[in-house]
Amino acid sequence: MSPRLGLGAAPLGNLYEPVGEEDARATVDAAWDAGIRDFDVAPLYGHGLAERRLGDALRGRPRDQYRLSTKVGRLLVEGRDEASIFVGAPALRPVFDFSYDGVMRSLEASLERMGLDRVDTLLVHDPDDHAEEALTGAFPALRRLREEKVVSAIGAGMNQAPMLCRFVREADIDCVLVAGRWTLLDRRAGEELLPLCQERGVEVTVGGVFNSGLLARPTDQASFDYAAAPPALVESARRLEAACRAEGVDLVTAAVNFPARHPAVGTVLVGARSPAEVSENATAFGAVVPEGLWARLEREAARHWRR
Repeated sequence: MSPRLGLGAAPLGNLYEPVGEEDARATVDAAWDAGIRDFDVAPLYGHGLAERRLGDALRGRPRDQYRLSTKVGRLLVEGRDEASIFVGAPALRPVFDFSYDGVMRSLEASLERMGLDRVDTLLVHDPDDHAEEALTGAFPALRRLREEKVVSAIGAGMNQAPMLCRFVREADIDCVLVAGRWTLLDRRAGEELLPLCQERGVEVTVGGVFNSGLLARPTDQASFDYAAAPPALVESARRLEAACRAEGVDLVTAAVNFPARHPAVGTVLVGARSPAEVSENATAFGAVVPEGLWARLEREAARHWRR
């Protein structure tokens, strides 16, 4: 089965800049019209705003025609988070909670915000500093939900590969979402995680394919992993862009299609905040990329990719 393109809903939670209600709805509608049927969200995104907006847009759609994932590990409590990267987010503050009860409360709250009766996939979200609590609390809760057929699949979503490898080995999960670690610039997920998932039959969703902006527009002002991109990485991205240009392909097209080349990858997740961005991503994902370009990019990656 060929990898699918999915819509990541973080931008719909006003990530870095506001998105109007009409634009948010139009973005999801455009994704549906483009044939996208995989949608990913989390309580963190807009402190509940993205879940509400995505639920509003999907509620009238045939429920058996799309896959929806959300996450657990952060509960939303009263209070404003002044350091939030979500502009104008509701006066709710995300707090880590990887306990068994926290998972149950989180799922209940997510369903209420979305106005839906179920999600298909439930992921433990960013347990970087909470691995033991996740293994003893969150994952047992997820396994119970799967056994009771409340959800179809369980897993973890993170910006790192080593801990995801541990969860694949120890937590009896069905899938992982790895963000930013299987891109043209950063190949760390390919060292162990992707081969392990392929061996164990664990489906991989790849997010962060633009490394938060650098692989979309490699300028001196670009971001990498939600911070200012170091000059050396900007230069690497520009070399990749030049290699793409030499083969008649734009960098966005290469960045979106690269993750799908690994057999463990089932979904490539791309965020969007407007119908135009959805259209650009969908067109890029459907483009044919010459094999010669991949060979050229592999040579560049051997020199520059981030370990």
